[in-house]
Amino acid sequence: MGLDIIIFIGAILFGIFVYWTESKSNGLYRFFNKIFNSKELQLKPNNKKGFIYKQEFLPRLVYIAVVFMIIGLIIQFLTPIAIFSNYYGVSGFASAIFGTLIGTYLANFVLKSGEVIEEQTDSLEDVVKDGLNKGKEFFEDLKNKDTKVVKKAKTDIKTSTTPTTKEAPKPQDKSARDRLKDKGLM
Repeated sequence: MGLDIIIFIGAILFGIFVYWTESKSNGLYRFFNKIFNSKELQLKPNNKKGFIYKQEFLPRLVYIAVVFMIIGLIIQFLTPIAIFSNYYGVSGFASAIFGTLIGTYLANFVLKSGEVIEEQTDSLEDVVKDGLNKGKEFFEDLKNKDTKVVKKAKTDIKTSTTPTTKEAPKPQDKSARDRLKDKGLM
């Protein structure tokens, strides 16, 4: 069981490595594409598709299984190690295939995340700059002591918040008691 875990983790790292190298250059896939396909069906020069890179699940699984099958057959017939004749060999073989497959998807996730982060940094940078500019304008307005700006802001606030407000009655100079005394009623 311990050897299977080691093979599995090594296969994940191998899958990441294979996916990354194939994302940089797909020369081997182009070579086989030129051999097996006619001129009309060959890859376009700007197409980055490879055996693993930008491939669907089933073709990716088949390519990985075929590569490990060829490696397993070479090891089986050229060395005294018997991979396909016992349980531990087949278990390690399956761990290598699925570990490599998981490693390719893990590498795909990391590369796609990097691309998304690069795209979003530009828009995030613009948002931060706009926010800073608006904040600077706001502080400049606060520093400005011009009464016209203050009065205009106050009238804008009054009209926007309460469009149908009644003005408060003007206060009288004399109180009600003083007015009654003036009339002689008190």
